[in-house]
Amino acid sequence: MLPRTLLASPSLADAALLTHTEQGRSWPVLVWAPGPGVRMVSSAVLGGGIGERAWVLNAQVPPGYDRLDPVAHLRTLASGAGLEGPGVGLMTAASVDNRRYAADDGAEAVVTAGIGVRGWAAVPEAGGVAAPRPGTINIIVSLPVPLTDAALVNAVATATEAKVQALVELGADASGTPTDAVCVAAPSAPSTASPAEPFAGPRSLWGARLARAVHRATYEACAGLLRA
Repeated sequence: MLPRTLLASPSLADAALLTHTEQGRSWPVLVWAPGPGVRMVSSAVLGGGIGERAWVLNAQVPPGYDRLDPVAHLRTLASGAGLEGPGVGLMTAASVDNRRYAADDGAEAVVTAGIGVRGWAAVPEAGGVAAPRPGTINIIVSLPVPLTDAALVNAVATATEAKVQALVELGADASGTPTDAVCVAAPSAPSTASPAEPFAGPRSLWGARLARAVHRATYEACAGLLRA
């Protein structure tokens, strides 16, 4: 792993690709550390919810990953990378090496994708045990403007809509996978003189930019998988 000081970067484009060992093999870990003064909203198992976060870690794990301590595992990986303070930890069995980055006038997105297990969100079957094979689309978004809590939640919905649009355009016949995760980061509001953006829907200024970035990154991440 690299020292924490070498990982710091305000741009998602400069996220560091590190490695960790699991089941006797080396696996990639994507680390983005924008530092303090950033609020994130995420559905991740580690650092989920809304709050101040200093880093995001997206770790590839072996297919059939069956550890029962994913939160502790992610904390160990973060510590090994020299990351400090609260952060967001995601996992995927998809190729992290094959990540896709896209930007649109200040909005940035990185997507890692595996769509071997995919389907529509609304199905007649009852919910229950998770899919037997991981097939995760992990989306990380960075915006350069502060967002209210409501706008952060709105941004998650917008990112999800953009993901689904990309899948439909690719002919995937699915809205996602059972284990998709998302994280949206934005600066903390510095003062009342610089208020946070109240909207992040797809027709708002920053929501539209976010949607285009997520759509392009998702499309490019999934296109080759469908052709394979």
